Amino acid sequence: MSIPSVSSISAIAGPTSTQSVGSTTATASLDGGSSFGSAMVNALNSVQSTQATANQLNIQAATGSLPDIAQATIASTRAQVEVQLVSSVRNRAVDAFNSIMNMSA
Repeated sequence: MSIPSVSSISAIAGPTSTQSVGSTTATASLDGGSSFGSAMVNALNSVQSTQATANQLNIQAATGSLPDIAQATIASTRAQVEVQLVSSVRNRAVDAFNSIMNMSA
């Protein structure tokens, strides 16, 4: 069984890179504003999809129609890690914004 990597947040990695996020492509440019926003939207969409998959596998595990319980456990853990990652990125962005606003005050 291969475990896919968490690639939903990779669009935030570089200032001048184009990376695929799920079925869409996010482009990070030097201006950063709109590309960061689109990367966050793509990341949130990916998290929502991962959570839906985890919920579906958990229901299958509870009803006994899932032959390998490890799939549900891995999907749930992956969804949890993605939520934590997106939350951390959001918190860092808010902290950076607040820091910039305090400099001008």
